[in-house]
Amino acid sequence: MKLKQVAGVALMAMALAGCSTVKGWFAGKDAEAKKALEPMELAKFEPTASVSKIWSVNVGKGEGRIGLRQAPVVADGRVYAAAVEGGVHALDLQSGKEIWEYVPAKEKKKPKLRLSGGPGAGEGVVVIGTLDGKVIALDASTGAEKWTAKVPGEVITAPAVAQGLVFVRSNDGRTTAFDAGTGEQRWFNSQELPALTVRGNAPVVAGPGVLFIGNDDGTVAALAMQDGRPLWEQMVGAPEGRTELERMSDVDGAPVLEGNTLYVSSFKNQTLAIEGPTGRPLWSRDHGGAGGVAVSSGNVVVTDGKGVVYGLDKMSGSAMWSQQALGRRSVTGPAIHGDYAVVGDYKGYLHWLRLDNGELAAREKAGGDALRAQPLVADGILLVQNVDGKLTAFRLAQ
Repeated sequence: MKLKQVAGVALMAMALAGCSTVKGWFAGKDAEAKKALEPMELAKFEPTASVSKIWSVNVGKGEGRIGLRQAPVVADGRVYAAAVEGGVHALDLQSGKEIWEYVPAKEKKKPKLRLSGGPGAGEGVVVIGTLDGKVIALDASTGAEKWTAKVPGEVITAPAVAQGLVFVRSNDGRTTAFDAGTGEQRWFNSQELPALTVRGNAPVVAGPGVLFIGNDDGTVAALAMQDGRPLWEQMVGAPEGRTELERMSDVDGAPVLEGNTLYVSSFKNQTLAIEGPTGRPLWSRDHGGAGGVAVSSGNVVVTDGKGVVYGLDKMSGSAMWSQQALGRRSVTGPAIHGDYAVVGDYKGYLHWLRLDNGELAAREKAGGDALRAQPLVADGILLVQNVDGKLTAFRLAQ
């Protein structure tokens, strides 16, 4: 026993001394493995598109590592944006000039409300949720508080407003409908959650009399807008695997409804085109991720968990191109900006890719902090909000 203890001490001494021979055996492999996990360096290219920053404002702080992917919304020529700590801001889309600001009042003996998930807007109201499950509706013209309500869980995605109703998705799998004028609860629908899920929720997407809900179990569901009645449910990414981690298949990115077709992607790297009225799959492809989809006249653009951006044929789902130069850069979901797809990354860079072949066309920086939320395009202006609350607008040169 004593001899074994001595041998063990000797081996430890050799390890602590850092034997150069042993280091030499593994140093090359370790360096190679480490490099394979690091974000790719930005590739140099000759820009073929001209992009200009037209304004930038700060709407508050607090997102940090919470993982909310806060994003602005545009309605009637105004941008509405919020931050965990910073209130709700109404800005002119063209100039970025502030029109009004709403800061929730601090209640005695209660923690300060932390606004989360980004605002939703429409039909004269702006609605925001909080990490405490509070729902606040504001007058879109003035920012005055109209009503408040409560849901059981965190609200970490933007509410939707349609047909006189406000739809709020909370982090407990529940979708709640409120009267847009009074805040009265109309109905709710609950979805059972898996044991392990990705941090985030897909925004509710409103169609003609129908709501489309991306779920944490890898499905997308259609609910009747007026009463929350389930109409159909379709699997996007099947939760397969031996462990809870392997089975994660959340639909966390915003689905896109174009005409009668719903395009949706899953954490399981599956993208589906679905017939909206019936839920019938039109095509399915093994490309995609939790960041959401963007749809142009001929393409469906998605990003996967490794940072690869794909352009899929809109009619068949076949891969037309892939762009791998942004590997492991924590790439956001894409937006369509003119003839380009745009994604952001963990260093605050925006990348414009040609829709016809995926080639890099332009690059700009939107502050020094990470971009997590999918960029938004309205009236030819691209908007992006970083995790430090900086909101920046870009325009393509004519």
